Parts: sequence; structure tokens; C-alpha cells
Amino acid sequence: MGTGQSIPLARPTTKADVDALRAKRSELSRQIESATDRREDVVQELEKANEFTRPGLQQRLGVLDERIAQLERDIAANGRALASAPGELAREEAVAPTERYGPFSSSQLTGISIVGTVTVLMPLAVAAARMMMIRARQPKLTPEMLEATRRMERMEQAIDAVAVEVERISEGQRFVTQLMAAKQKESVMLEGGSTS
Repeated sequence: MGTGQSIPLARPTTKADVDALRAKRSELSRQIESATDRREDVVQELEKANEFTRPGLQQRLGVLDERIAQLERDIAANGRALASAPGELAREEAVAPTERYGPFSSSQLTGISIVGTVTVLMPLAVAAARMMMIRARQPKLTPEMLEATRRMERMEQAIDAVAVEVERISEGQRFVTQLMAAKQKESVMLEGGSTS
């Protein structure tokens, strides 16, 4: 590793060789990710460093850069070895059936779907059906019924107007009656005063 040269890998000939190369690829990717994270930490420390700690951090940064470069060379060599594998071995398998749905198996997902349908969708369906039945029971308003409703409203307004007029007439009659009664009293008093 210290020479900066990657060791050429032998051409894989078995499924186990291909699986080993894939595992190595995953491990190298994890290592390069870790080295990159550490490098970012050193760069942040370097920005805040004083003159005494700066040379040590710069040296660490150089070591990490070398490590990242070596890992990238190893990943490239690993990729070339995988590419040189025979076609039937190099084919990537999709996702293994056991890992396809995460921690759940196919039958567990079926059960979860059924429970979800019963607990969530069933009440919604029942509520929608009830609303449809209620709407079906209510009579539809025909144009004749709408016209009759409008006529009733106009009649109600007319009756209210007549009631107001009757009230005004009765107020007027009361006033005239009081006025006549007052005049009659006055005339009786005048007649009674002149005879004595």
C-alpha cells in the first residue's frame, strides 16, 4: 500500500470470487467514506489551528489524501476485476427476495395490507356509502317545487306588508277616536259652563 501501486487482482472464475469482490467493493467504499469524513474534520481543525498545531494537521491531511488516493486505486482495480468476470457470474442480482421489502416478508406485507385496508379504508367506504344513502333519501327539488317555494316567499312578504298597513290604519283610527273624544268632552264642558 505504501508504494501507491494497486495490486492487480486475478480474474474471478467462481461465484464465490465474484461475491468476494463485491464484498471488497462495499468495504472499500465504506473505508473511503470514513477517510473522507476524517479529512473534512482535519480541514476544519486546520482552519482554526494556531501556528504550533498547523504542521501536524497538515501532515495528517497529507496522509489522509494518500489513503484516499490508494482506496480509489483499489476500487478501480476491484472494478476492473469484476468487469473481467464471465458474463453469467458478473450479472448483478437484483435485491435478494428476503431483503426486498426490508424487515418484512411477503406474507407479513400481505397481512399488513389487509389490516390497513380494514382499519383505514373500510371506515371511509362505510362513511361514503352512508352519505350516498342519505342523499338518495332526500327528495330532489323539481323546478315546480322551486317555483312554489319562491311563490310562498313572495306571499309571505306580501302578508307582512299588509300587516304593517293594517297596523298603521288601526293606529290612525285610535288617534282619530281619541281626537273626537277630546273634542266631544270640550264641547260638553263648554255647554255645561254656559248654562250655569
